[in-house]
Amino acid sequence: MAATLTQERFTGPDWIFERKLDGVRLLAFKNGDDVRLLSRNQHPQNLPDVAAAIASLPVTEAIFDGEITWDAGIAYHIFDVMWFNEHDVTGLPLYVRQSMLAKLPMHAPLFRVPELDDAEPWTRACDEGWEGVIAKRRDSPYVQKRSKQWLKMKCELSQPFVVGGFTDPQGARVGLGALLVGYFDGDEFVFAGKVGTGLDTRLLIDLRAQLDASEIDTTPFSKAKGLPRIRRHWVRPEIVVDVAFIEWTVHAKLRHSRLLGVRTDCAPRSVVRDTEREAAAP
Repeated sequence: MAATLTQERFTGPDWIFERKLDGVRLLAFKNGDDVRLLSRNQHPQNLPDVAAAIASLPVTEAIFDGEITWDAGIAYHIFDVMWFNEHDVTGLPLYVRQSMLAKLPMHAPLFRVPELDDAEPWTRACDEGWEGVIAKRRDSPYVQKRSKQWLKMKCELSQPFVVGGFTDPQGARVGLGALLVGYFDGDEFVFAGKVGTGLDTRLLIDLRAQLDASEIDTTPFSKAKGLPRIRRHWVRPEIVVDVAFIEWTVHAKLRHSRLLGVRTDCAPRSVVRDTEREAAAP
């Protein structure tokens, strides 16, 4: 089962939250004393200490799902179970499957992934340098595919960018489709990507009015690579916005970006790529 990336941030009694581990996914198949360890791609894994620990668990047959990490020695963090003794338990709610795991005595190198009880677990994740948080519906079954009943909230980067253009709205959207943003590198105005989420209706309309007033005929960006070819408008690079995003792509564009707000305290020419914050990110 795989989680779906989300930019939403929420809590609620219907969800549990776990630390998103930065390791290797591992399935463990136990049949008596015989244990097989397989990667997500079904490749056998040779981890004798983990296999021995699983073999010693007081359950005849089981299939576990978890993550291997090597932070301070090898550790297998188990967060789900699909088979328990003679029963397929994938159709049972997550909280029931977790209660089964809670009854098993686990000692290093086995660990049960704990539930986070923080008011804002994603804030703790980013403050402590984790990769992010996994949110799971308490009543979710285990399905062998990517599911929106498991969501991953990855820690974000954020920095200001300058608006150099926008695209037209499509469908029922009003105002504009996406902002085209960039940063300055010396005398070059570098295109960083599109920002189309995080804008409510009022902001869409207000921004469109401001951008219409500063529209120009040619692109202000130094290079055209990656820029949209149709339904786009160019503006003088005067408006600064704060943008959150997961990471930079290999093509130096923003991945999973969202608008945080408009800045009025930042000069456009001062906006550069924040490489120091990127280097400090987990």
